[in-house]
Amino acid sequence: MKLSDFDFDLPEELIALRPASPRDSALLLVVRGPEGRLEDCRVSDLPELLKSGDILVANDTRVIRAALLGHRPSRGEGPDVEIEVNLNSRLSASEWSAFARPGKRLQAGDTVQFACGLTAEVVAKSEAEVRLAFNRASGELDAAIEAAGVMPIPPYIASKRTADANDTSDYQTFFAREAGSVAAPTAGLHFTPGLMARLAATGVKRADVTLHVNAGTFLPVKVDNVAEHRMHAEQAEISVAAVDAIQAARAAGGRCIPIGTTALRTLESAAAGGSLQAFNASTSIFITPGYRFRVADGLMTNFHLPKSTLFMLVSAMMGLDLMKHAYAHAVEKGYRFFSYGDACLLLPSQRSEHG
Repeated sequence: MKLSDFDFDLPEELIALRPASPRDSALLLVVRGPEGRLEDCRVSDLPELLKSGDILVANDTRVIRAALLGHRPSRGEGPDVEIEVNLNSRLSASEWSAFARPGKRLQAGDTVQFACGLTAEVVAKSEAEVRLAFNRASGELDAAIEAAGVMPIPPYIASKRTADANDTSDYQTFFAREAGSVAAPTAGLHFTPGLMARLAATGVKRADVTLHVNAGTFLPVKVDNVAEHRMHAEQAEISVAAVDAIQAARAAGGRCIPIGTTALRTLESAAAGGSLQAFNASTSIFITPGYRFRVADGLMTNFHLPKSTLFMLVSAMMGLDLMKHAYAHAVEKGYRFFSYGDACLLLPSQRSEHG
């Protein structure tokens, strides 16, 4: 398939800069396949849309304050240089890969100084990223990053406003527990304690997985032939207990519905051998139309960018024509898009292949 197959028109004014308040008041477009029936609902309607015995799977990763502002001391030819650093992937106890701006003002051997006494040496540099070795490690480094950094809001929001105190809570999901992401698993932003209590009372179960989202989630696809694209790698984990809960729910006739594409990618990675297994490894799974889902029987997710790997994923689940129709409906009705936007609930008529 060609990249242009996944393009669609999106008015810029529909890109959400703030989340709905309360969180579960966000709009929810229900898409049912294969007939393509669309229903305009709200996230708060989930207890009526799901069934007793269904199991939701959440990503419990927690977003760290990965946006750091520092400076590179003068090399003698002028003033210090202000450097914006966005952490990407942790490489060791003391090292991260990161995006730096202006990257052209950095070279291997440079030191970047941040707030709270945190410094980092540029160990290596490529065209896209720098490798930083910090002066602290493990838990001490984690604490220093939390003290010196701010929330790494997505680039399409950061280009329109700066991160502020509201983002500290707004860009963190109800499920957040395991620190390590530099971007939120945004479908989880819609959930509240009250909504989860209502879902539990309805008989909807829950299991958690962990996928630490890195900044590669925002990288554009640059090849015309989609099959040539290579996904970024992310660390993912699912426990034996979560596997058992999901398998028990599905064996009893319940549907497994991931909350977000990161939870779905974790499940499908863990089932790559044919059946769902405990998993703790890096995954670069790339899901496009033609993929046969092994675990996910549906998906709750936000509205994604044109020509993105995430729009390809939802098209794999529901069909490209149906998703283009659904997105056109969302645009017409004024749904809000991307990380702080509204959501959709995708419900294919067929159970996944091992259902």
